[in-house]
Amino acid sequence: MDTQLILNYLTNLSKNNNREWYHANKDAFKTANTEFEHLLKALMLEIGTFDSSILQNDPKNLTFKIVRDTRFSHDKSPYNPAFRAHISSRGKLPVPVGYYLMIKPGNQSFLGGGLFADMFKDATAMVREYISENGTEWEQTIRAPEFEKHFTVQGTALKKVPADYSKEHPQAEYLKNKSWYVEYPVSDKELSDADTFITKAAEIFRIMKPFNDYLNRALSGFEMPKR
Repeated sequence: MDTQLILNYLTNLSKNNNREWYHANKDAFKTANTEFEHLLKALMLEIGTFDSSILQNDPKNLTFKIVRDTRFSHDKSPYNPAFRAHISSRGKLPVPVGYYLMIKPGNQSFLGGGLFADMFKDATAMVREYISENGTEWEQTIRAPEFEKHFTVQGTALKKVPADYSKEHPQAEYLKNKSWYVEYPVSDKELSDADTFITKAAEIFRIMKPFNDYLNRALSGFEMPKR
């Protein structure tokens, strides 16, 4: 696994973010993408030591395209110079929540977990209701010393507590949220040694797991909207 090769390719793509360069260097993309899939496989094996539910996945099915949808964006660059993947028991679907990895040069890489997608209103409603009824468990999860040392819960949020809930609710601030996720930054230097990175990433995901488990209990029975 050559993580430096991945970083080098993405750096070059960032500097040459146009279709001509991309197609002229398609072989370089394929090589870097293959290295990323190898990295995912090795990482999954480490995650599997504490979460075997993800082991049936094929790394190829966990990655996201680098082509950007620029129709509604002021940024018209055609590619996102990053390799991304979501590892969960049901692959890369946003629910159930799992382990998110983004490799992006310039110290923009990170490990993530939780519910990033705030467009699924049913999912948001389910998590809000679960937090409102299981607030003590929520606090125990996000206030665990090991978790607090590494993470702060983030997410898009409303300005006010939803009308269905009291603004005096002990978890009122979290009931405002439409998404609940955590991120752990990874530097380019930390990515330079693949084996060391995999060990560290798996440990971060292990610490994150109780948070994911809580959200997945909240999301039990959720079905992705039909297209």
